[in-house]
Amino acid sequence: MPKLKVLSGGNVIKILSRFGFKIVSQRGSHVKLRRILSDGTKQTLTIPLHEELDRGTLRAIYRQALRYIPEEKLKPYFYG
Repeated sequence: MPKLKVLSGGNVIKILSRFGFKIVSQRGSHVKLRRILSDGTKQTLTIPLHEELDRGTLRAIYRQALRYIPEEKLKPYFYG
């Protein structure tokens, strides 16, 4: 399996914005991203704005994003 890339919080926000997520709020160093589907369903993710995210944190964000985004579309951005 390919290795998890080293990403910052800003990088992850840019990646998720490609899939329609927008920043809705920030509290301290954590940013809340949300997208609203055509049926009115809200999908929310929280991303820490750190220079470099720990591997465990990045893996957890990836797993949470997989609830909303198909793995084949998301994987190239996180692994390689």
